[in-house]
Amino acid sequence: MHFIILAEDKADSLQLRMDNRPAHLDYAQKQGCVVLAGPLLTEGDAPKPRGSMLIIEVADRAAAEAFAAGDPYAVAGLFAKVDIHPWMPALGPWMPDAES
Repeated sequence: MHFIILAEDKADSLQLRMDNRPAHLDYAQKQGCVVLAGPLLTEGDAPKPRGSMLIIEVADRAAAEAFAAGDPYAVAGLFAKVDIHPWMPALGPWMPDAES
């Protein structure tokens, strides 16, 4: 089952994000469930990360919650808010072939 994780950074936390970025990327890679991920950005001429969006494929909501809680960004206290939503893919070049 797919889930979207939307995480909003706490105010003035860019340095905390950057300090924990290598561990976050390593964690996401090693879990083997991330389909698509990247930072949410601020608007303007020099966009900066302000949160995270991940699409993961796991067995159930409990697994999605465990993934989100174990993220080094979450462990470091980066996020002000985390929302987890069940999601069904419909379009995109990364999807498995529908005819399979």
